[in-house]
Amino acid sequence: MRQFIVVGRNAPTTDEFALDDLPAAGRMDLLARCVTASLLLSHGLRESVQTHLVLGDEFTVRFEGENLRGLHPDERSTAALIRSALAEREEAIGQIPVEVSSGVSLVRMDLDATLATVSEQSEIYRLHPDGTPKSERSPPESPAFVLSNHQEFHDDDAETIAEYAAGEICLGPKAIHADHAIAVTHNWLDTDG
Repeated sequence: MRQFIVVGRNAPTTDEFALDDLPAAGRMDLLARCVTASLLLSHGLRESVQTHLVLGDEFTVRFEGENLRGLHPDERSTAALIRSALAEREEAIGQIPVEVSSGVSLVRMDLDATLATVSEQSEIYRLHPDGTPKSERSPPESPAFVLSNHQEFHDDDAETIAEYAAGEICLGPKAIHADHAIAVTHNWLDTDG
């Protein structure tokens, strides 16, 4: 299984954001594109992928490709799925996930708890320009990749990630958007390096 953990530090943690202005909602447009880049194929879904959006270091919205239904390629409908998940925030008690729709759940977990949970199933790597170039390493088995939506990680986040990460991987010489980084990572894994 492949997993992606996308940190949206400034993302809303309530459902009170407009679908007509997603960039103003903590770059919800980019978070939505990360979900679609991680899970959609041309005519189907990547069933062996899970994507975790860590929002405001308070909630994690989890998308599971194996069970997911109703995901479309446009960012507005994906953002609507995220908003529907956040509408259930009062039901998220402890670390028990609330299933919002098929393959979409919300859990009250910060970055540390999300990384701890994912590390039980996957080897975690941070995608970072200073990491080992992907061309110099073999693709890992059952990896999880951590990246930020549009900002550098805070020092606290970087330290937390370093506790769990097996290393850092560089995708190329230029910084790219998070959703593009996910697509490049899939290509690297799909082609076995």
